[in-house]
This record gives sequence, structure tokens and C-alpha cells, in this order.
Amino acid sequence: MIQVLNIRQDLDEPLEAAKTRVFKKLHITEKDVTFIHLAKKSIDARDKKDIFFLCHFFVKTTFDEKRFSSLPNVQFIEDDFLTKMLPSGHLHIPRPVVVGAGPAGLFAAYALAKMGTKPILIERGQSIEKREEALTRFYQTGELNPESNIQYGEGGAGTYSDGKLTTGTGNEIIPVLINEFVAHGAPEEIKYNNKPHLGTDNLKDIVKNIREHILALGGEVFFETKLVDFHLKDQTLKGVVVDHHGEQRVIPCQDVILALGHCARDTFEMLLKRQLTIEQKPFSMGVRIEHLQSKINEAQYGPSAHHPALRSADYKLAVHLPNGRGVYTFCMCPGGEVVAATSDVGGVVTNGMSYFSRSGKFANSGLLVNVETSDFPSTHPLAGFDLQRTYEQKTYQLSKGYGPVVQTVGDFMANRPTTRLVRESTCAMAVTPGEVHACLPPFVTSSLKEALPMLGRKLKGFDDPDTLLYAIESRSSCPIRLTRELDFQAIGFQGIYPCGEGSGYAGGITTSAVDGIRAARALMAKYL
Repeated sequence: MIQVLNIRQDLDEPLEAAKTRVFKKLHITEKDVTFIHLAKKSIDARDKKDIFFLCHFFVKTTFDEKRFSSLPNVQFIEDDFLTKMLPSGHLHIPRPVVVGAGPAGLFAAYALAKMGTKPILIERGQSIEKREEALTRFYQTGELNPESNIQYGEGGAGTYSDGKLTTGTGNEIIPVLINEFVAHGAPEEIKYNNKPHLGTDNLKDIVKNIREHILALGGEVFFETKLVDFHLKDQTLKGVVVDHHGEQRVIPCQDVILALGHCARDTFEMLLKRQLTIEQKPFSMGVRIEHLQSKINEAQYGPSAHHPALRSADYKLAVHLPNGRGVYTFCMCPGGEVVAATSDVGGVVTNGMSYFSRSGKFANSGLLVNVETSDFPSTHPLAGFDLQRTYEQKTYQLSKGYGPVVQTVGDFMANRPTTRLVRESTCAMAVTPGEVHACLPPFVTSSLKEALPMLGRKLKGFDDPDTLLYAIESRSSCPIRLTRELDFQAIGFQGIYPCGEGSGYAGGITTSAVDGIRAARALMAKYL
């Protein structure tokens, strides 16, 4: 099979027009083609007066494909590229345990189940159905369930996000992962969109479908079940101790995959007491910034901003400041909403989410400043959590609740508090007009203040005075790394496999899921 790159499709053209250009480029006719499939589609908006789609196609023809080798922008690829899935088998090994049902844990358990190992998946939070009920109650009453919220529960924190599948890393597992997402209910277009996303509405169904597939393959899934200890002998795992509503029991096992997520602070404290090696790791803190989506569309698409073929525009911005700090946007949610996302009583955490349609009136993104380990309050391995907790609690005291503190960019730049909002907020919880400066470390707010005009020069309107800043965003990544060997086992321990975002090896849905699959493969390799 060949891949034909960089085929133009105008905004007003059907896809068939681009296919015709493929035939012309290859000097063949449509009857010479046995298969043609859209491989990738992106928007070329470099010239605002001439915006178009750029398409790549997979093609099979009746000819010997060597005849196309001299043509520019033609590549040869494996014929099974489009259909690769996780392998199935009958591997008879002691039943492994997977801790955490976020992307890493869910796909680790699924990969193990497909190989016939009948894994046991435990999750401290609730199933997606009950989790939805807990979140609705939280938004309506302010009653936080510290074990089931936007951070904890089936699907992990990524379930309530934009569901981005983009990643800057390359891995042969990613096409397999995309196919598995589609097989479990994701829209077919994620196979070819340049920046695929799932949306929180699709993710809720997808994670439930994966869970049901694990169960059908003989695995077990236990919700509201928290890892509280290990049974070890000579640093070798013999079982895990779990707690379910105050009742503890031991699950015997020889292998456990730890896919804990980046908010499991109490579990990391237990691991440290058990002498697993945990290192400090840089992370980021800042705010969530919210604009009118129409303004973002105009900045990105110019005169074509309202063309029906163009979806809500996104952006990705970064600047490096003279003080050495980096300021960047993170997890941009076109047509999305700002959400209260704490997992701790007495703390405020802010995040963003979008539905698949991205049809909301506003756009938001994390606006973050890098935090180095030298900024941590001590050299203790978990000191980064202390830094997060300090400012999350400080924001809660200012907000007098779990909703964020909000300030306009104009007031932030002028060092004056916002006393009232001139437009609506998308956050479902009550927000408190105030001062972002009071919610974050001075080095973060001074960096944000310096960066905003620079970012405004990169994207017109980004620093408009009426733009809203929501404090605080503190959990974009985990401030620790749970160290492991090349075989994925924790340093000095047999049978414990840290993986995913919480262990410091991933960032986002795709890389977390890939790392979970890699951990499952490493576990199985021990028995092959």
C-alpha cells in the first residue's frame, strides 16, 4: 500500500475532489484503484486569505507499487497498518492486579485481558455512571466526594477533558490505540484528523465499553476499592491490601501495575513508607484562561472564520522569558467550559473540558508556568504536593468554596482586583471575582504578567482586557516520578510496575494509555 501526501481540498469542495487529485498525481484512473482511504486531514491556515484542507490518502492499485517510487510525496507502508489491534492469546500466568482505571490502568488491564490473564482492576473512585451522579451533586450542592470526583473514578481525570489524542511522541502502539478507541465507540474520524479528540461525552461511553470488554474476557473490576498496602517478602510482591468502605482484604498476586494518576497523594505517601524510590519532578502551575470562541476563530482563520466547513479553532502557544521561565498553553478546549476539579477537601483546582462537537460559545486553556524542583519548599520527595496543596487551600479560603477565583486580564495587568464580572462564566460552580496574584506563587504571577503581552502578539486578542483568568490550575502533571527499571519494575522491587501520568512517565490520554500497554507487555514478558 502507498500513502499519498499533501493533497489539497478546498473548503467548499467534497472529499471526492481531493481523491481525483490523487489519481491525477499517480497518473492513473479511478478504475485502477482497489482501495483509497483518508489517512490524515488538517487545516492549512498559514495564508488567512487562502485556507484549505491538506489531505493524505492510503491507496492500493492494480499496478506494481514500485512504479510510484519516483513520485514526490509518495510513501510505502504496511498493508495492515489500518487494522492493527492489541493481540489476543491464552497466557496462563498468576492473575495480575492493576491499580487505577484511568487511561494507563484501563488499557493495561485490557491488554492483559486480551492475552487471557484475567486481570483484577481496582479503582478507588466510582464507575462512570455513579461518578456522574457524584459530580452533579458536587456542582449543585458543593458536596465533594473525595474518593469520586473529576480526578478519581473510572476513566481518570481525562474523562472530563477535551479528550485530546495528540502527542508529540512517536510510538508504534499509537495507531493500535486509535483503532481500539474506534472499536469501543470513538468516532471514525479520529483515524484521520490531524488533531483527534474524543470529547468528554464520547469518553464516558468508551471507558464503559472497555470495562465491559475486560469483564467479558474474564477480568474483574472493583470500584470504590483503594490500594492501602502491599504484602512483601524480601522485596518481592505477594499480594495487595485494599480497602472497600472501611473493610480491608488481601488480594494475593505476584504482579501489580500501578497506574495511580497524578492526584493520589495518600497512596504515594504509603509507597514512600514502603521504601519505593520516589523522585521530585518539575511540573507547572498557573491559571485557566477563557476567551470567546468567535475571537479565537477570527484570529486563526481570518475572513474564513465563519465558514461552515471549519470547526472551532484551537491554538498552542509558548514563550520563553528572560527570567528563564517558560509560559505555555495546555489542554486547550475549543467550545468548552471551565470546571472545578479538586479531589481534596478544602482546596480549589481548575481545569477545562469540551464535548466532541466543541460547539460552546467560549474557549479555554491552561496558561501555565514551569515550576522547577528548586521552587519546592523542601527536598522531601513529595514536596511538590505540598506546594500544590498550599496554593489550592489558599485559593479555597479566598473563594470560600470550590469554585475558582476569577480576574480579568485587564485587572490582572493593572494589579487591581476584579470586583464583578462583565460577562458570564462557563464554570458550573459559583466563581469569586478577586485577585489571581493572591492565589499563586509570586514567580508564577510575575511570569504570567510578563508573558501575556507576548502571547497576545502571537495570537491576536489573547491578552484582551476582558479575557477571564481562573485560579488555580495546579495539576497539569505530577510533581513526582516513581522510578522503575528498564523492565518497568520499581527499582529494588519485584512484581511492582509503575506507569502512566501519576508515576511520572506520561502526560495525557494517549501517552498514558501507551505506557499502560507497555507496562502490561513488560509484565507478560516475564513469563514468556
